[in-house]
Amino acid sequence: MRRMAVILAMCFTPTLAEAGPLESSLRPVPRPTLSIVSDDVATFLPTVVAPGTRPKLRPAPMVSTPRDVVPAGLVVPRPQPRPRGLAARAQDPEKVTTAAVITPPSKSLTKSKKGSVCGDPSIKGEVLAPISARTKGCGVAEPVRVTSVDGVALSPPAIMDCTTAKALKTWVRKGLQPAFSKRTKVVQIKVAAHYICRTRNNKPGEKISEHGKGRAIDISAIVLADGRVLSVSDDWGKTLRRVYKAACGIFGTTLGPGSDGYHEDHMHFDTARYRKGSYCR
Repeated sequence: MRRMAVILAMCFTPTLAEAGPLESSLRPVPRPTLSIVSDDVATFLPTVVAPGTRPKLRPAPMVSTPRDVVPAGLVVPRPQPRPRGLAARAQDPEKVTTAAVITPPSKSLTKSKKGSVCGDPSIKGEVLAPISARTKGCGVAEPVRVTSVDGVALSPPAIMDCTTAKALKTWVRKGLQPAFSKRTKVVQIKVAAHYICRTRNNKPGEKISEHGKGRAIDISAIVLADGRVLSVSDDWGKTLRRVYKAACGIFGTTLGPGSDGYHEDHMHFDTARYRKGSYCR
C-alpha cells in the first residue's frame, strides 16, 4: 500500500517543464508611497524616481548689497548743520581756534549753587583738602580750585583761597567786563600761575611769594567772545592798562609790564594787605 501511494504521487506531480518558465512567476509588488492630493484626502500613488537624480545645491546668500541701494526700513541719519565760525576760523585760525569752543554760560547757570565754592554761586570750582608743604610759609588751609568766576572761565583752573577768589570775581565784574562791550565780552582768562611754593620772583633768600600761600594769580591773556585773544606781552595798550588799573584796591598788590622787570608778560594780582594800603606799580 505504501508503495502504491508513492507511485500515485509521482504520477500527479507536474514537472518543471510543465510548470512553465520562472520569468512568468509572480513577483512582490513595491510598497506604494503616501501622496497628499489635498488637505483632507490622502491616496496611495506609486512614486517614480529617475535614476541618477540628485538634489540641486541651495543658492548662496548675498553677503553684501550695493552701496547705492538702501534696504527698506533703514533710517539714514541726516547730516548735521555746519558749525559756526568756519569762515572766521579760515581767516585767522590761530586766534579763533582758542575761543571757538568757549561758550559763555547762561545767567541761570552762573547764579546756580551747583558746583559753586566759597559760598558764592558765581564762583565755580571744587573744594580741596588742606595743602601743606615742607617749606615754612607755604600752604593753604582752605584751598579751592576755581574753574570760572562770574561766567568767565579760567584756563587752566587756578588754586587759591576764597579771599582771592572773591577778589577776582569783584575785578571781573567791576573792572574787566566793563572795559568791553556786550558783544565782545570776556569769556576766558589765561592763567600763567596760581598756587606754587616758591620765593618772590624765584630769588634765593627772598620771602615766600603770595603764590605759595594761595593768595595770588598771574594772568597772561584774556579771550573775547568774538575769538580775539589779547595777551599782555603783545597787546599791552589802552584797554589792558584800563583793566589792570581797575585791580588796584581790589587786590593788595598789582604788578605788570614796567613795574619791576619781572612781570613784562603777565599781570600779577594778590590779596596781601599792607598798613599803607594797596601796592600798585
